[in-house]
Amino acid sequence: MKIKKEIFKAGFLACLFLFSLLSSAAEVKIKKNKEGGYTLFVDGKPFLIKGIIYNPTPIGEGYDYNLFSDPRKPWLFDGKLMKEAGINVVRIYSCRGSDLEKVKQFIRDLYKNYGIYTIVSDWLGLWEKPSPNYADKKFRQYTKEKVLEIVKALKDEKGLLMWILGNENNYTFSGKIAFWTSPEIEKIPDLYERVRKRAQIYYSFVDEVASEIKKIDPHHPVALGNGEVSMLDIAAKVCKNIDVVAVISYRGKRFGNLFENIRYLFDKPVLVSEFGCDSYDAYKDEEAQDIQAEYIKLQWEDILKNTTLQNKKGNCIGGTLFEWSDEWWKHNEGYTPGWSVHDKQAGWSCGSYYFDIKAKNNLNMNEEWFGIVELSEEKDENGLNKRIPKKAYYTLKEIFSSLKF
Repeated sequence: MKIKKEIFKAGFLACLFLFSLLSSAAEVKIKKNKEGGYTLFVDGKPFLIKGIIYNPTPIGEGYDYNLFSDPRKPWLFDGKLMKEAGINVVRIYSCRGSDLEKVKQFIRDLYKNYGIYTIVSDWLGLWEKPSPNYADKKFRQYTKEKVLEIVKALKDEKGLLMWILGNENNYTFSGKIAFWTSPEIEKIPDLYERVRKRAQIYYSFVDEVASEIKKIDPHHPVALGNGEVSMLDIAAKVCKNIDVVAVISYRGKRFGNLFENIRYLFDKPVLVSEFGCDSYDAYKDEEAQDIQAEYIKLQWEDILKNTTLQNKKGNCIGGTLFEWSDEWWKHNEGYTPGWSVHDKQAGWSCGSYYFDIKAKNNLNMNEEWFGIVELSEEKDENGLNKRIPKKAYYTLKEIFSSLKF
């Protein structure tokens, strides 16, 4: 009887220890060396973010797809493929409005089964209707409360890596997307100074949210999401509680002066939080997996050159590539019959992707073809669209397998 009790006690303690490992937050720190380079550390060990943006919308579904409520739990299958490729982080754009217990389970599943961490982002209301107004006190308070609700729920998850506030919200300053203003702004006679005033208002709000996050969760960095480097000089003045600049950058095969520019404007570690290349040639009207793989290879080479792995002055801590799987709904998101068609029409133009810039009206960026994994209309035994890795998947696998961490 005594032996049975001892066995039970040992088993109970082992389970308790395992639970504590999975439920206690990782200690995520950033250290700056004497040369000015930055390295991310997770539980005391150097960590390079070899990440992917994850929103595996099934064929036939669209913008309202809720990953965390999907009973098929696609991450349990995708996580295996990710681990085999050496991917160690997924970035989710938002979990606002989701059942946070299910989000917890998502984070736990990826970490427990595959050792993959999760970066949790929030749009800060960017795509809400009506459009956000960062000068409005009620909107700011509501948005802050929603973010902090998420932080409180997820902060102790072992698989959580960091928070990102915003994405390309800085494009609202000039009205490129989701224009907003206020009587105070409209009194400014100079149009450019109005833009800069919007930047000051928005970034002060981001800093306010970041400050509150740190009171609740001192263990995870808080990043500012930004489209390219626009207005980072203003962010540097007001964002005293930001740890990382998470930058969206579509500059083609290389990032040019991106890393040095950010060092000059806002000396914080850089996460390239969205980048990549689509796998469709809009000019030749044909699939272009070889070109996608080439671009992603060179982009990752550029990222690595700017990390402390290869350069003591490196200020980059990794990247989250856009994206895991193709999304068939994105070309015309309001047309639901189109969600079941892999559209070949491009939606926007970027000259840095010069291989197909001669397409009609110079529209060469195909939103539905950015995945490194194809979706098949054929489904597996769990009802998931079968995954077909593209050449870029194997390119990433080759790159990541050569890295020491």
